[in-house]
Amino acid sequence: MKNRLFWNEAPLLRLAVFLMVGITIGKYSVVPFPLWPILLGLVVMAWLLSRYELLQLITISACMLVLGWLLMTRQLSSQTIAWPAEEVCYEAVVLSEPVEKPKTMAVDIQLTVSGQKLKCYLYKDQRSKALKIGDGLQIQSRIENQGFDVRTFVPSWKWKKVQVSLKHLSRLDRTKLYFLKLRSRLLSRIKTEWKDDGDAFSVVAAMALGDKKGLTKELKETYSVTGASHVLALSGLHLGIIYTLLSLLIGRRRQMVAQIVMITGIWLFVFLVGMSTSVVRAAVMLTLYAVLSLGHREKMSVNTLAFTAIVMLMMNPMALFDIGFQMSYMAVFSILLFMPLFERVFSEEYLMSHKVVKWIGSAVAVSLAAQIGTAPLTAYYFGRFSTCFLLTNLIVMPAAVVILHLTLVVLLLPSLAYLLLYIVSKLNAVLSFIASIPGSSIDGLHPSVLQISMVYVIIIASYLLLEQKHNQ
Repeated sequence: MKNRLFWNEAPLLRLAVFLMVGITIGKYSVVPFPLWPILLGLVVMAWLLSRYELLQLITISACMLVLGWLLMTRQLSSQTIAWPAEEVCYEAVVLSEPVEKPKTMAVDIQLTVSGQKLKCYLYKDQRSKALKIGDGLQIQSRIENQGFDVRTFVPSWKWKKVQVSLKHLSRLDRTKLYFLKLRSRLLSRIKTEWKDDGDAFSVVAAMALGDKKGLTKELKETYSVTGASHVLALSGLHLGIIYTLLSLLIGRRRQMVAQIVMITGIWLFVFLVGMSTSVVRAAVMLTLYAVLSLGHREKMSVNTLAFTAIVMLMMNPMALFDIGFQMSYMAVFSILLFMPLFERVFSEEYLMSHKVVKWIGSAVAVSLAAQIGTAPLTAYYFGRFSTCFLLTNLIVMPAAVVILHLTLVVLLLPSLAYLLLYIVSKLNAVLSFIASIPGSSIDGLHPSVLQISMVYVIIIASYLLLEQKHNQ
């Protein structure tokens, strides 16, 4: 795999970085004048400087910075809604299954007129517990806007189920709602054959269909301590399995038609699991992979990753501050960066004649490379570093592949759910044992943003040193 770190070999990486800088500036600063004339002027200037490569490069980078600033400013202004101070009657549609809190049931809802999504806390009773995705609500409440967190608290006598019209919602929102209801039906189909292990069902729901609401705090803690939390978040692993299965079923006789069908299937799955940041990123990369494969070009590179980041940030600048976005991109970036170095440990001839060493070495290399990129973020956000992540990933990665394949079978043959239950229960038991080992994780870490930035500087410097030493 040819490396794509350097600016001149990965021009989109430079553009992505300046776009991120502009978005960050836009979040924490407000300008009293419009930015679009500045952006237009920079675009014209970049066109006029076509004969001066360095100056044009600087101007294009400035364009991306101002573009990010402008996108973030528009995003913030669009999210600033002046809600009435008094109680108002709203109609809404339920977007999630109720989650039980100490005194309330929490559901995600979307107002049918404005399209605004918010968290709704209903008084806990049998009516609120029985709500399902797609139910219409009429509520009398006062909506609170706490930064980007929009919520409302509704007593039991101020809401009721009604038939609501969805004609004011966008076609995209209606499509998302359709797939959310479909996912709920699929989960119910599996659950009808389930027995007693709620934790096992929660893991399957999260790993296969992106529904993590049933995960208990104890279960999340077990996966976090052992460094296995990533298998609960849908990502490239899950989409890669689906892409491979589709390629085996469809074949490659008509490559263009096959790729269109496979990518369509991937995006249908993305809608089905709720379009989380990590799964959308993986879907965009797989789409690029399919397109580039038609031209027999190099498919996976830092340049490709940077392009997906640009696309996602232009669609939603706030994604930059999402933990899932940061963890997902840093993991893939680190894998693309360090895997070529790790692959040089053994010669290709040796690996071809030692299949077991090749498989174990690849699993260890991918796990180690991803950990290098995400460990600083994990320490910053969660105050933890798992010391047994290599052992854990050698167990959970093969198990995840088996669980995902078996889940597809169970959706067709629910009577085989007992087998899936057995495998997931054993996986949970093994992870619980690993989590109980003294020193399985280092807790209480509280690095600052500056410290995390310096760690990444050291990582990049170490990479450049190793790369330079190899090329000598």
